[in-house]
Amino acid sequence: MIRMLSGVWPLLLGIVLIMLGNGMHFTLIGLRGGIEGFSAAELAIVTSSYFVGFLSGARYSPLLIRRVGHVRVFAALGSFMSAGLIAFPLLTEPWAWAPLRLLVGFCMSGIYVTAESWLNDAATNETRGKVLSAYMIAQTLGIIGAQGLLTLGDAGTSALFIGASILVSISFAPILLTVTHVPAVEVARPMSLRGLFSGSPLGTVGIFLLGSVYATQTGMGAVYGSQIGLTPTQIALFVAMLFAGALLLQYPIGWLSDRMDRRKLIFGAATLGAVSSVVGWVTGGSLWPLMIAAFFAGGVTTPLYALFLAYTNDSLSAEDMASASGGLVFTFGLGAITGPLVTGWAMEGLGPYAFWPVLGATFTCITLYALYRMTQRAVTPVEATEHYLGVVPTASPVAVEAAGVWAAEHAEAEREAQDEATTSP
Repeated sequence: MIRMLSGVWPLLLGIVLIMLGNGMHFTLIGLRGGIEGFSAAELAIVTSSYFVGFLSGARYSPLLIRRVGHVRVFAALGSFMSAGLIAFPLLTEPWAWAPLRLLVGFCMSGIYVTAESWLNDAATNETRGKVLSAYMIAQTLGIIGAQGLLTLGDAGTSALFIGASILVSISFAPILLTVTHVPAVEVARPMSLRGLFSGSPLGTVGIFLLGSVYATQTGMGAVYGSQIGLTPTQIALFVAMLFAGALLLQYPIGWLSDRMDRRKLIFGAATLGAVSSVVGWVTGGSLWPLMIAAFFAGGVTTPLYALFLAYTNDSLSAEDMASASGGLVFTFGLGAITGPLVTGWAMEGLGPYAFWPVLGATFTCITLYALYRMTQRAVTPVEATEHYLGVVPTASPVAVEAAGVWAAEHAEAEREAQDEATTSP
């Protein structure tokens, strides 16, 4: 493990710093928006704008990299993102925040594509699974740590936005000063939604609905906390619990994923998310029951993302996995754009506590559709499935594709080893 980390630690350090800045900015939008008196519907549009930018960045940043190179794209996007973060407290109007969030989302997506290209190139076939796992852990720890940094300042001033900008700016130093090799960036053209649905209906519908859940949790969670009267520290803790649950539940769900019908596990995880949403709703804002609800509702979201990726790959040929990865990221992005808009509309009309019923209803849709699909397709034998690898929803198509290839190769190697063991005298 130490030898593996010795070659990629500058990239991982840079990612942690980026996620500290980006994680601060996500929660700050809800905090500062509440201070400025923005409505839930206005903040929903601001939140969705980020995911519009993120989806666009995943599509166009590989073209930019092929045209001018990794280093220039990485540095340019970092500069624009840093400038965008500073501009938020200067232009405290929803009409200004929406394009700024679109810009930040585009830049973050391009940064992910570039960093993940370097990371994937630095890994070997033997270390790729561990490198990707370390990368996903670094992202999650960065977001959780960002919530702690929010308690050091006042969201009503520019200080925290400036701090987030500084973190993003310095994050590029360990990466740009150590990376020497420039890898090729080849992102497969995304599979059409029709083709993706034909190959894996549950994977396609499920990941769309999960995009709605993830964007609602990360984008509207702070808005919900602000509108029910939580303090900034409590809001930061609430958002941190969403990601802490994901960090701790990833391994047990991944362990089960390689040992049982993944549709049953999807059903169980989504049911836990729905029940947790009901708990969050009926607690009426009571602090610790609210934190427990956030822990489990957020805790199943990231593992479900990886589950849907693994389940979809089980249904496809190895040749289709690369294009399917892009299609799944695109489908997830569509859900992420839709989710905050629906939640913001509901919170505007029914009050802030509508946050939980919307989440619960979406989890319930995943549950019911998984149950329906169990009646439509025979179970895939466990020994014929691909390996599970924890992939966070913020990953670009580069990491998603690399994870899919690793899972397929690892599963094939194990099957060959088992075949040799059974045929040898």
